[in-house]
Amino acid sequence: MSLEIVAREGLVLLGCGKMGSALLAGWLKAGLPASSFWVIEPNPSDWLQSTGVHLNEGVPQAPGVAVLAVKPQMMGAALPALQALGNGRTLFLSIAAGTTIAAFEEVLGNRTPLVRAMPNTPAMVGRGISGICANASAGAAGLALGQALMEAVGQVVTLDGEHQIDAVTALSGGGPAYVFHLIEAMAQAGVAQGLSEEVAMQLARATVCGAGELAYRSPESAAQLRINVTSPGGTTAEGLKVLMNPDSGFPALLTRAVKAAADRGRELGK
Repeated sequence: MSLEIVAREGLVLLGCGKMGSALLAGWLKAGLPASSFWVIEPNPSDWLQSTGVHLNEGVPQAPGVAVLAVKPQMMGAALPALQALGNGRTLFLSIAAGTTIAAFEEVLGNRTPLVRAMPNTPAMVGRGISGICANASAGAAGLALGQALMEAVGQVVTLDGEHQIDAVTALSGGGPAYVFHLIEAMAQAGVAQGLSEEVAMQLARATVCGAGELAYRSPESAAQLRINVTSPGGTTAEGLKVLMNPDSGFPALLTRAVKAAADRGRELGK
């Protein structure tokens, strides 16, 4: 299913913060008319007010899609505004962490087509990645429409089921924060070796960004790219001995970090 349904029947966007704005910008860039969007946002940005969308003007009687982009802790108060659209043809797409499909069905009705997606913040520059899943009422067509909507801001992977959402949240959802902290840590390590803070940060940021772009563009695996940089007995090999230590290096550390984040996601979903 293409995005034509959005142009034809309209899309309601509940919440337009950073992620909601990234999605809306992607849809507008894809050529969808501003008149197709009804946005509910109590604190609209200057950018949002300039887009020409229907802003805080209510919602159509039967829009094709309703996207839930408010923070999880605000969902309980915000969702009733769209309750009347439940159990109908409107496809609901949620990007909220921690709120399960069952929780939405309880409010909206168990015949409501629902797709749950977990994007990440690189969506703001069109380089995000999202994991998606759907309930039985959405079916293959609803899942395809959800994928098309999320592809406006990056790649999409289809999950085996909702049970994998917490892992996606922990890995790619929180992953940008891990990478940003890596940049901080690399810069601090450079300062410890005698570089100025400014030069160390410039080197760290450019290195991570460049390596990420190389990983994105190269057909080679991450393991092979690592090997390509590592001369036997050289300086990188010595650094990797520390980072690849099975007890204290990256593998063990990131396994614990991702597990902690996934466990928290499961707690929020209860």
